[in-house]
Amino acid sequence: MAVDKARVVGLIGFWALIVGLVIALVAGLILPGNAVIAIILVILGIVIGFLNITPKEVQSLLLAAIALIVVGNAFAPLKFLGVDTFIAGVLAYVTVLVAPAAVIGAIKMLWTIGKPGD
Repeated sequence: MAVDKARVVGLIGFWALIVGLVIALVAGLILPGNAVIAIILVILGIVIGFLNITPKEVQSLLLAAIALIVVGNAFAPLKFLGVDTFIAGVLAYVTVLVAPAAVIGAIKMLWTIGKPGD
């Protein structure tokens, strides 16, 4: 039984996303601002960017990345509840995960637009 290589690569990228989101959630609540966690998330974001992002998905990815950056400080008014630190930590780590994938996706899109032919 032959295994489809594209499917395996897609699954690796998918699991990198799931693991990255779980790490971002847990670490955002427990260890906000940890450099080791950020490096792990950047590496997972690079894997996601190379394995999962197609030119069709780049626009959605960039829009999601921009939304994460914009809403990052939106929960600051909840400071009196003590919730802002946890939410900000999780959103910061999710942004660290998505940013490398967004950069790689944008470069892929530029490459597709700029290459001659078609």
